[in-house]
Amino acid sequence: MFRRQGVRTAPVAPTIGRGLLGALAAVFVALAAADRAAADEKLARARHCFACHQVEKKLVGPAYRDIAARYRNDTGAEARLTRKIREGGVGDWGVVAMAPNPALTEADARTLARWVLSLGR
Repeated sequence: MFRRQGVRTAPVAPTIGRGLLGALAAVFVALAAADRAAADEKLARARHCFACHQVEKKLVGPAYRDIAARYRNDTGAEARLTRKIREGGVGDWGVVAMAPNPALTEADARTLARWVLSLGR
């Protein structure tokens, strides 16, 4: 209870405890992360990445989850994948070359790399 000018008043929203507020905050953070992941997948689809890759299975290139698993503990993975997405390459996953994507901005390539890596968490 609080005293103000001689009147006893209850604290604002006394029934909402810290636990409930924390839970609500966690829900909002999770929803924001899910929304961001959906937007990142949409970017991958817009850039035709799904023509060669799938989330769960190998198509022409490796599955995104396999990429994430390989680089799970690699601190330089984000930069390496960003570069690979833009420049392409061959040899890391077999003999089929990954085509370069030079029109893709550095920021979009980084977004895609982060999204792929997030699939391993």
